[in-house]
Amino acid sequence: MSHHQHQDHAAGEEFWDARYSESDRIWSGRANAVLVREVADLTPGRALDLGCGEGADAVWLARQGWHVTGTDISGVALERAARHADEAELTGGVEWQRHDLGESFPAGEFDLVSACFLHSYGDFPRERILRTAAAAVAPGGILLIAGHAGGPSWDPDKHAEMGFPTPDEVLAQLELPEGDWEVLLAAEHVQELTAPDGRPGTRPDNALKVRRLR
Repeated sequence: MSHHQHQDHAAGEEFWDARYSESDRIWSGRANAVLVREVADLTPGRALDLGCGEGADAVWLARQGWHVTGTDISGVALERAARHADEAELTGGVEWQRHDLGESFPAGEFDLVSACFLHSYGDFPRERILRTAAAAVAPGGILLIAGHAGGPSWDPDKHAEMGFPTPDEVLAQLELPEGDWEVLLAAEHVQELTAPDGRPGTRPDNALKVRRLR
């Protein structure tokens, strides 16, 4: 790792540890609706949850019978995720690994690789990470990528500097070999949210779901 890469890695860890330390919980504790909708009918196997945060998706997957590897850059988040799994009595169904995905990646092949809202600040190599994620999908397995398509209704320009690609743009960025993958879903949808002032709001999101054929 170069000195510059080391600085970026340390800054990423510091940022997300600080973000998670702001409160006892920063996410809802519920699995992402798009994951539940798109994975519920799949036969459980090995799953990889990228950017697992406080562990809601990983715990939900384990409850469905998946053997899950959850990974995040934040040690604070992973400690919280492990407690979540303990409370759900699922300690045998989930393995937690700390990775800066731009620098290291969990080993092995997986029947499901999930990257739900894998956005970050600064020089975050999202496209390269998602290509690595695709390479980790076993033949017959699924890659599910969900992301924001824009800011929330009460602040449309929020986080605009991150860039929010469309499903077709994400698909192109993956550079999947022709004939090796089947596109099952590439669509935008609207997520209903509660604004900071308590009023109802929305945010445009999108999802890409592809199956590796060989």
